Amino acid sequence: MSSEEGGCGMWGGEELDLDAYLARIGYSGGLTPDLATLRALHRAHVEAIPFENLDVALGRRISLDVKDLEAKLVGRRRGGYCYEQNGLLAAALERIGFQVAGRGARNRTRGDALTPITHALLVVTVDGEQWLADAGFGWQGPLEPVPLTDGARVEQDGWVFGVGREAEGVHVLRTLRPEGWTDLYSFAPHALYPVDFELMNHYSSSHPRSRFLGQVVAHLPGAEIRRALVRDRLTSTRVDRGPEERRVGPAELAGTLAEIFGIELDDEEVGGLLRVHSGEV
Repeated sequence: MSSEEGGCGMWGGEELDLDAYLARIGYSGGLTPDLATLRALHRAHVEAIPFENLDVALGRRISLDVKDLEAKLVGRRRGGYCYEQNGLLAAALERIGFQVAGRGARNRTRGDALTPITHALLVVTVDGEQWLADAGFGWQGPLEPVPLTDGARVEQDGWVFGVGREAEGVHVLRTLRPEGWTDLYSFAPHALYPVDFELMNHYSSSHPRSRFLGQVVAHLPGAEIRRALVRDRLTSTRVDRGPEERRVGPAELAGTLAEIFGIELDDEEVGGLLRVHSGEV
């Protein structure tokens, strides 16, 4: 297995308590490194572990060490953002025997502005075919892997995703909405490694221009409904209807995070997030 394919324990799979991880995501299926396992494992992870930036909002250091990811996302039953989510998923896939490589993407959901490469995703090779695996794009991301083939189109419980190919081999992940196809992100074919995730993580968790600073963010994609909390706005989106939005006041914040996203916080964390929520920090 080459380094491109994630060999030699690159993602720290040998350090992961796989049984604890599988229990966390509620997965009891097979562990053969095949497409059926990849699909089922990916969906279980996405539906069980919320996307969230709460430690970033609280000014905490974000560690991508596998044991730290396990302690937070598995042991404490918290969530994380793309580097944490896909770092943990990569470790699990590597432990099972999959060939895993990283990629870095530009977010295209923010209009025509050229954004930096700050999103981390995975490419998993199964029987010689590459699949885009991404447990860390929040409410807009896929439930299951998407074939990394130009023109590919997949439907996942009514949510439709497609892959396009542009100049210089750049791939684009798209989603189909009532108004038509919308680009989610683009990424080049060259491999990234955990050390690259570390660099992007540093920018996203500390740079003044990072969208993860100064606001509360929590997302949870699901088969029937996808929810996103950004600042004080909770948006719920279903396949068959437009988004519904409501305001989440300070008194509702902790309850919303617990009841909708499954994120339990202690009193100190709640107090810190309320200060962020109110714009005091």
